[in-house]
Amino acid sequence: MFQRIDVGARMSEAAVHNGTVYLAGQIADDASQDIEGQMRQVLAAIDALLSKAGSDKSRILMAQIFLTDLADFDGMNRVWDAWVVPNHTPCRATVQAALAKPDWKVEIVVTAAVV
Repeated sequence: MFQRIDVGARMSEAAVHNGTVYLAGQIADDASQDIEGQMRQVLAAIDALLSKAGSDKSRILMAQIFLTDLADFDGMNRVWDAWVVPNHTPCRATVQAALAKPDWKVEIVVTAAVV
């Protein structure tokens, strides 16, 4: 089975293939918020896409987190730690990176198993 979710002219928000869902990088809709506000938005978007794909955050295999400023690392982790399912913490990488728009503080890419 192959499925694209929220297909746009430039990209799809997710693709499902062979029991795995691959999410595009998720960013905050309201970039005026601080790191914790942007993280909550990004994680809500991830929850919604995983649900559309027939998965959820307990099935995340890998998360790649891109931060524009490593000074936001602690704030990002506070929100992440409150969101992630205990005993289902995925593999994760966090790196500092320049994002496409200067107001974005965080972008997250997720790969998860489908139920």
